[in-house]
Amino acid sequence: MRKVWAIILMMCGSLAQADEVVIAALGDSLTQGYGLMQEDGFVPQLEAWLHEHGADVRLINAGVSGDTSAGGLARVGWTLEPDVDGMIVALGGNDLLRGLEPEQVLNNIDGILQAAKTANVEVLLIGMQAPGNFGPEYKTTFDQLYPDLAQAYGTVFLNSFFAGLIEDAGSSDLSALREWFQADGIHPSAEGVARIVTAVGPKVLALVGQIEAAN
Repeated sequence: MRKVWAIILMMCGSLAQADEVVIAALGDSLTQGYGLMQEDGFVPQLEAWLHEHGADVRLINAGVSGDTSAGGLARVGWTLEPDVDGMIVALGGNDLLRGLEPEQVLNNIDGILQAAKTANVEVLLIGMQAPGNFGPEYKTTFDQLYPDLAQAYGTVFLNSFFAGLIEDAGSSDLSALREWFQADGIHPSAEGVARIVTAVGPKVLALVGQIEAAN
């Protein structure tokens, strides 16, 4: 009888484990949690938010400080491990700092999304907006590549990593949101991350819905 119960418990445990959704967050220092205590970073705060909202999700922090879209493309293959069900793609900020052409960024992110499609992994694509100092044509082209790719691949989409901050402040001018950033003015503080998560979280729940529908 003990053996029977042991088998039943093992089966129940396997079923519970199978229900867990695994999502890799592929990004740069914003994803990695630069300058913050581990528990205050984007991935831990987002995972906690998801659990609070009833989602059985495990997030993998695949953020690398300083990474570009080309770096993300180079490592997407080993990020998409067999147990990964979904992926958050949040890249482009460092491409802007280097002044890379939008076409390069488009090709790199297109490659990432193609790899996810080949692996049958659902994606949440998070956009990035170019500053105005590159000129209106550059900004329009860069900003538009994200929604265009999201539509082409049928991904869940959020227009900006900073959407939660922008919604709270009612302004798209990040320089006006200093109170939610670290001293460098680039990376959000723990409180800033918490506000960012309020906008990203619902999109991840939508991603979970896509994953469950696909399975």
